[in-house]
Amino acid sequence: MPTTAPQPTSPIALSAAEARRIALRAQGFLGAPNRAAGVRGVLRHLGAVQLDTISVLARSHELIPYARLGAVGRKKVEQAYWTGTHAFEYWSHAACILPIEEWPHFAFRRRAYRNRPHWNHHLPDGAYDQVIKQLRAEGPLTATELGGAKNKGEWWDWSDSKVAVERALMYGEVVCVERRGWKRVYDLAERAIPAELLHDDLDDKECVRRLIVQAGQALGVGTRSDIADYHRLKNEQFDAVIEETDLVPVTVEGWAKPAWADPAALASTPRGRHRTTLLSPFDSLVWERARAERIFGFTHRLEAYVPKPKRIHGYFAMPVLAGGQLVGRVDPAREGTTLVARQVSLDGPKAVPGVAQALLEAASWVGCDSVRVERMADAALKQDLVRALD
Repeated sequence: MPTTAPQPTSPIALSAAEARRIALRAQGFLGAPNRAAGVRGVLRHLGAVQLDTISVLARSHELIPYARLGAVGRKKVEQAYWTGTHAFEYWSHAACILPIEEWPHFAFRRRAYRNRPHWNHHLPDGAYDQVIKQLRAEGPLTATELGGAKNKGEWWDWSDSKVAVERALMYGEVVCVERRGWKRVYDLAERAIPAELLHDDLDDKECVRRLIVQAGQALGVGTRSDIADYHRLKNEQFDAVIEETDLVPVTVEGWAKPAWADPAALASTPRGRHRTTLLSPFDSLVWERARAERIFGFTHRLEAYVPKPKRIHGYFAMPVLAGGQLVGRVDPAREGTTLVARQVSLDGPKAVPGVAQALLEAASWVGCDSVRVERMADAALKQDLVRALD
């Protein structure tokens, strides 16, 4: 039975500002960034970096370390994730890059996948074994190299080899070891995962307990659903293990529901410099919309899948973090060496300096030498922003 820290007799009361600072520091946005730890340090600390197909300014998994560390080279980001046995890709909050140390903690999910029906894809006899045999003989391969990712026909019609290798990925027999031109590169887990980690020894409850603790540390403070949803766990799974963790019950001013905090986050007052940056909509600071609204008073929705006439803030509107607050949104694009702010929404004049700083830094990071602002609802604020950029 895991040891647990003594729980306080009554929840600790936190102000809304204290909870916000705890969350910012836990996510790496308050205090001097640990540049020595680099991208791998960010990954280990967050426990999960979400992947997504959309690439506007950059892909989301590149934007996550950039937002915390600044202008780290994009090639260095990819190398940090995929060089050697440092990370693997699996289903966490969504499709995520995960620290290699987390492999044993997802045994419960691999077991669940093995024991459930598999989509509606029919898999002919021998197809699964053939994929495993080919990977064993030829080494890491994409689905195309395994025989083709799709059948001739509709775009979603996966080939037998693609169905088989994705099933093997879910089972844990195969691992995605890198992305090559956004294609998954698969290899056998027995080669890709260090021997000391390649096991399913932890039972389901212990896996969940460790992921709940990790999520609590990464968030700093959160409600039951905040913490459970970090790795897409169920509230009932949270309930089953919370008493066996050292997370501390707290109440937060303005929060309607009980919360828990990482004891280390409560042990010292969060101080330091606030990061000013553009955030991916898939950043773990804001990926849970209800939490972002509760902490920052900021309502945000990804509109990439909203019909264009119904969009309010733009296709890939990125929240702007400045001074420890979310102060606006920028919908970016790139035209040659110009970073285009296709649409900018600001909370008011005070947001102008932070948004300008975030745009200029982002432009430099992606190799642009100028910034052009297009649409803003307030003409006077647009003039202020253009002057600040100049």
